[in-house]
Amino acid sequence: MWSVEDFVTSLESRTLVATSQLLLSSQRTMTQRSQSRLQPWNLLIKSNCQISRILFAVFLVIVSLEVINSHFTVKKLPGLVGDLPFTLETGYIGVEESDDVQFFYYFIESEGNPKVDPLMLWLTGGPGCSSLSGLFYEIGPFTTDFAYSTLENPMLKLNPHSWTKAANIIFLDQPAGSGFSYAKTPESYMTNDTSSSMRVYSFLKKWLVDHPNFLNNPFYLGADSYGGIVLPIVVQKIYEGFSFRFPSFVGNEVGDLMHINIKGYVLGNPVTDASGEDNSRIPFAHRMGLLSDAIYKSTVEHCHGEYSNVDPNNNACLIDLQVVDKCWDGIYQPHILEPKCHDTSSILMFDLFRRGLRALDNTYLEISPQLQLQGCRDDNYIYSYVWANSREAREALHISEETRNIEWVRCNESLHYGEGEDVTSYTRNVLSTIGYHRRLSDKNCRALIYSGDHDMIVPYLSTVNWIESLNLTVVDDWRPWFVDEQVAGYTMNYSKNEYSLTFATLKGGGHTAPEYKPKECLSMFMSWLGDDPL
Repeated sequence: MWSVEDFVTSLESRTLVATSQLLLSSQRTMTQRSQSRLQPWNLLIKSNCQISRILFAVFLVIVSLEVINSHFTVKKLPGLVGDLPFTLETGYIGVEESDDVQFFYYFIESEGNPKVDPLMLWLTGGPGCSSLSGLFYEIGPFTTDFAYSTLENPMLKLNPHSWTKAANIIFLDQPAGSGFSYAKTPESYMTNDTSSSMRVYSFLKKWLVDHPNFLNNPFYLGADSYGGIVLPIVVQKIYEGFSFRFPSFVGNEVGDLMHINIKGYVLGNPVTDASGEDNSRIPFAHRMGLLSDAIYKSTVEHCHGEYSNVDPNNNACLIDLQVVDKCWDGIYQPHILEPKCHDTSSILMFDLFRRGLRALDNTYLEISPQLQLQGCRDDNYIYSYVWANSREAREALHISEETRNIEWVRCNESLHYGEGEDVTSYTRNVLSTIGYHRRLSDKNCRALIYSGDHDMIVPYLSTVNWIESLNLTVVDDWRPWFVDEQVAGYTMNYSKNEYSLTFATLKGGGHTAPEYKPKECLSMFMSWLGDDPL
């Protein structure tokens, strides 16, 4: 016979599933969900007694949980021949008061077994880079087919090394102003690291309410570059639980309306500690042969290991840093072995899109004769501008008409509202997330941290330094790991009670490692998901 506790727990669980299934059934009968609001409940629960919990559970049955959302299933994409061999959904979810911030997302079901494979929310860096960049050039199931593309007609092809081989992935455009996400008011574009993280958290809750069939899947968060600031804040918030407090209710630690089955997080070349990253570039450059022993020794001696906040009266250090700047001025910092493009390429590229893509229904671009592709990696990104700003792509992705006059850019470095504004809308108010990682090391949590070892933006040395500062136990010391019997990089494993952290380098990888080493990164990701050693 069931106890009252068992009955309540069962009722709560079935209430959420039943309510969510009604939503799911409703959305399947509509071509597009009309925008509505998550209805607040005003039931006051002042005790943790059994009767209150039963009343609350019954109350949930009659409450209508509605999510501000409209989404579509995409069957075809321009530039890709035939129907998509995987499920792609795109849509908007509103967050903040009055849903003034509209987050756009791409959701791709696992090409394995979507019902049981992990669910991952992926955040691209920047801040302000579109998730389409991560999807196109890093871990998504389709990418630019450079062999058959022209600037007038970009073509796509399937990516055999997509992480969707092993996971369901939500690619999110955040913050507002990134990709196809937008805000309805100038004030709503204003955000910072912490408030941006809370908006991501709000998005995730609403997305899961609207997709209850993924509630039981193991959940991970993933990000690279500047996502290393936002992601740990979101992860900690999930472990803390929702803001609605109900002790002993189903939820994470403190009890919430909904349980997120979080297992851990993945970070690639993550921005983590501003000071540590700035001060690691000179030791990294020396190790990589960009600085002589004499220059390095003199700089260390005169600057005392501090290269970013230098005493203006320390002339010897300032002179050494001028020498250092001359040594690496011509280096492409995202990957030190690749050529550095001239600035004129970017200028011409943006001029091209302002002239040729101002009208979204253009089907032909008048290519500037001055535009010279230089064989640089940045040249590859031009195709994404053409594709994402085309009428065909926007219609296929069901992009909101409210953004019809907004030009898509791969990375919105200014995050301005409208044109001609001088105020930057994104404030960087978290200079280090080491403390978040330290607190997460007290949780039942798994972490994968990887670094392309030729990245000078976030050198692997800085990542190793902050990992070691967590004072974890070394389980498996520095050793090579292999793909196809070749060294793919080097790895270490750490633990602390129920927390485990795997660190891996990608030999020859750059700032966004999957872009440079897709096969090796997929192998790394799948091994880690399976809890297998690299």
